[in-house]
Amino acid sequence: MKRQLLLITFALFVTAGAWASEPAVYTGLLSNTGAGGYDTVSYFETGEPTKGSSEYKTEHRGVTWRFASAENLALFEASPDRFVPAYGGYCAWAVAQGYLAKGDPEHWAIRDDRLYLNYNKSVQDRWLKDTDGFIRQADTNWPNVLE
Repeated sequence: MKRQLLLITFALFVTAGAWASEPAVYTGLLSNTGAGGYDTVSYFETGEPTKGSSEYKTEHRGVTWRFASAENLALFEASPDRFVPAYGGYCAWAVAQGYLAKGDPEHWAIRDDRLYLNYNKSVQDRWLKDTDGFIRQADTNWPNVLE
């Protein structure tokens, strides 16, 4: 009887996990930090990715965001949705294809004042060949691709 109860509980756990949708912001498996801990304001302010510090952090959308300076933290807090990467930091090209993949903060672009992350350099090169088309398709797929 205990064995049957254990098997039923396990089956329910696995099934519930299969029905769960992905979080709207990518943080990785063992983290609750957005954009891999990079300062998302820095892309706009300095034009390059900069690691954030645990000294300057805030919570937004249930995720911890880190910044390189108090000034960048203040800019984020004044307008957080401006600085959260498009598609929650998932790979923009993958979202355009209809699936999810991690976005790598080292492979990025700003387009029309939005930060986009891509999985790696080769995916980013592909994405840059038709950025406008991929953005249109990703906007169509988002947020349904989370399900």
